[in-house]
Amino acid sequence: MDLRKLKKLIDLVQESGIAELEVTEGEEKVRIVRSGQMQQQTYMLPPPSAPMQMFAPASGATQAPAIPAPEAPAVPAGHEVKSPMVGTFYRASSPTTKAFVEVGDTVKKGQTICIIEAMKLMNEIESDADGVVKAVLIENGQPVEYGEPLVVIG
Repeated sequence: MDLRKLKKLIDLVQESGIAELEVTEGEEKVRIVRSGQMQQQTYMLPPPSAPMQMFAPASGATQAPAIPAPEAPAVPAGHEVKSPMVGTFYRASSPTTKAFVEVGDTVKKGQTICIIEAMKLMNEIESDADGVVKAVLIENGQPVEYGEPLVVIG
């Protein structure tokens, strides 16, 4: 892909405020992701190659010992407030304001605990239970999926 086109795409992402842009041109694919601090990450993926062939080991061959999978970090027990939509998670209404909730805060049902930005709309997410915030599971500015746990309330 032409370097001038790439520069124009980066400028487009900066000016428009979109979080992510992916462009495919022939066999070339470029993905530009903007993080919360106005930095761009550009990924140029190589064209797809032929799939690798896998061979089964001979019947007399020894196999390497299995490596245990890393354990997921422990999530505190309690009620999980889940994302009602796909979007970008924000702990505060703007980068300069205080977070809606912190670990240890007492929340009431209906209290705003975060914002999820979806299609340039800011959606306030409210607590659906009373309790104390035990954990905030998503980092500020990170994408979230539908049904993904956001906050644990105990």
